[in-house]
Amino acid sequence: VQLQAFGGGLVQAGGSLRLSCVASRRTASNNGLGWFRQAPGKEREFVAAIAWRGGNTLYADSVKDRFTISRDNAKGTLYLQMNNLKPEDTADYFCAAARSSVGSSRPEAYQYWGQGTQVTVSS
Repeated sequence: VQLQAFGGGLVQAGGSLRLSCVASRRTASNNGLGWFRQAPGKEREFVAAIAWRGGNTLYADSVKDRFTISRDNAKGTLYLQMNNLKPEDTADYFCAAARSSVGSSRPEAYQYWGQGTQVTVSS
């Protein structure tokens, strides 16, 4: 199983970015998927998750109403639309595939992890 996240970059505060994560078709179709992030010197933290059917989503309070997670199982792709970005959103963002069909905020619920894509928000 391979996961590859991309779409990060440098953006000014208040701006937007859209992250994508390409997964193998089998993973994208049957597993819950999630986004996590890790800032320098900090622990990895949950951002958002989505069930395999796409109907159930979870968000960290810090990103609720600013970020939107979605998926396209036909394309094997997970997305994270990030609006109104803040400097505190600066981190490496990772996508992950859960052990089950539902998403979770717990890192231990995820079996496969992709390489991160860096997001930097300037003030």
